[in-house]
Amino acid sequence: MEQRNTVRNIAIIAHVDHGKTTLVDAMLWQSGLFRENQAVAERMMDSMDLEREKGITIMAKNTAVNYRDVHINIVDTPGHADFGSEVERTLTLVDGVLLLVDAAEGPLPQTRFVLKKAFEAGLPPIVVINKIDRQDARAKEVLDEVYDLFIDLDATEEQIEFPVLFTNARAGTATRDLSEPGQTLEALFETILTTVPAPRFDPAMGLQFRAAMLDWDDYVGRLIIGRILNGRVRQADRVSVVHRDGSIEQSKVTVLYGYEGLKRTEIAEAQAGDLVAIAGIDQIEIGETVADLENPVAMPLIRIDEPTVSMLFSSNVSPFAGREGRYVTSTQLRERLMKEKRINVGIRVDETDSPDTFRVSGRGELQLAILIEMMRREGFEMEVGKPEIITREVDGKTHEPMELLVVDIPEDFIGAVTQKIGPRKGTMTKMVNHGTGRVRLEYRIPSRGLIGYRNEFLTDTRGTGLLNHLFDGWDEWQGEIPHRQNGALVADRTGRTTGYAIDHLQARGVMFVSPGVEVYESQVVGENSRDNDLDVNITKEKKLTNMRASTADEGIKLTPPRVMNLEQCLEWIREDELLEVTPKSLRLRKRALGGRRRF
Repeated sequence: MEQRNTVRNIAIIAHVDHGKTTLVDAMLWQSGLFRENQAVAERMMDSMDLEREKGITIMAKNTAVNYRDVHINIVDTPGHADFGSEVERTLTLVDGVLLLVDAAEGPLPQTRFVLKKAFEAGLPPIVVINKIDRQDARAKEVLDEVYDLFIDLDATEEQIEFPVLFTNARAGTATRDLSEPGQTLEALFETILTTVPAPRFDPAMGLQFRAAMLDWDDYVGRLIIGRILNGRVRQADRVSVVHRDGSIEQSKVTVLYGYEGLKRTEIAEAQAGDLVAIAGIDQIEIGETVADLENPVAMPLIRIDEPTVSMLFSSNVSPFAGREGRYVTSTQLRERLMKEKRINVGIRVDETDSPDTFRVSGRGELQLAILIEMMRREGFEMEVGKPEIITREVDGKTHEPMELLVVDIPEDFIGAVTQKIGPRKGTMTKMVNHGTGRVRLEYRIPSRGLIGYRNEFLTDTRGTGLLNHLFDGWDEWQGEIPHRQNGALVADRTGRTTGYAIDHLQARGVMFVSPGVEVYESQVVGENSRDNDLDVNITKEKKLTNMRASTADEGIKLTPPRVMNLEQCLEWIREDELLEVTPKSLRLRKRALGGRRRF
């Protein structure tokens, strides 16, 4: 085996919001990639609008910097377990990982999830403790927690002998010793060169390139992103594509791209160890191999964890269908979902008995909510049902997915949280008090017990709690779990809402709509204060007579409606309800559109 000393491939892994993307920004700046006066957006790697809004990484992305004549390819991976399929594919591209941990929060569940995947792949880690400028930073204790985590995950002796750096990603500094503040990220770059091995390859082998990610370019069409493990590839080369079923198809490389900073640059040739994007191969799926034309040898397929949550997507058939979206037919919906299935291996799409309804399965509510949000921004209209857990049969018994739930809360709220998690079949496995006024609780809980809990949790902890969960295997069915306690207030006719009607209905529950909004029969307009559904006339107007004072209407005092976002709506609905999603609106409605026929 030979190695290329001029290349390093590394993935940055961390929990959500521990500073991965900010650290990559600093590395790009300090590598001399931009001019002094160049206008560059913050969090450059968060390329999707959704990523910028939510502050999380959803899609794994590549960038590259040059340091002392070494080309360092950096892959920014998602920190959320719902996008775990991105992580699993990303780790096939690299030779080492940079584990980023918050100096105050310490290692959290997604850190554990991604690190476990890295150990399984045998990758050497570099530990970076970030945000050392925080007032509540406890870098030394966090380092001890990282050691505990490594031992807990059965790390090898070589992996436990990891180098440690302390960084402030926002300021762009790194140091090996807390008593000596760093000035730049030079210590980090040096550690990457010495710790991450150079790519190794077999000079006797022909081309081997495994598709890890797919992308689309309006000029050259489909792009396959991956790493060349052996051999070399040039523009206009003819290659073989080895499919999952073993069939071999011949194709041609029309354009070859490498990475320089944030840009893809066209290159004439690439060799083993390079991360590249290839255009010209249309029929290929993630995990399949692009190989030598004469002697194709396939790489092992990428194994992806099974989906745990499914939802029904159907075309919009409400009375307001087609008013706001560009793509409203079931054919357009089917094409879009099939395209997502080809690009995202974490998503599974199945046909149902109905030609306009599709079952979409993923790793969690968040992953499916992100897909819905992306589609509505593209101009799609659709209806989605309540998220459901995927079960499996083992020895004649039903098994369901379980989650490791980690809750970080102020001590005052322990009672409120344990009281809610108990009925959801959560079992406490660990309790840690750091002595800082905050407590960390760990539970093992069925995945379905978490559906609809996040909002309640934030209310119970007054927005101060942190809640994280991670897939933790399968277990026997845990029994019934109560869902939403309250019924719905349902509009009994089509029309426009009035302040007069809402004023009279406020005593019945919480309203979801304000005056002057168009509603249709069977649309859910509020949450009932009792457990039954209630038909209401929310369009009623005051009868006009000549026997009223001119100031009578000024006395109406309306409570502002509860405005729910997409995730909150998905958590709220029951089995007999649907969420209508359009580019401009989110409407909750009953499945049956006829009034009393619902009951």
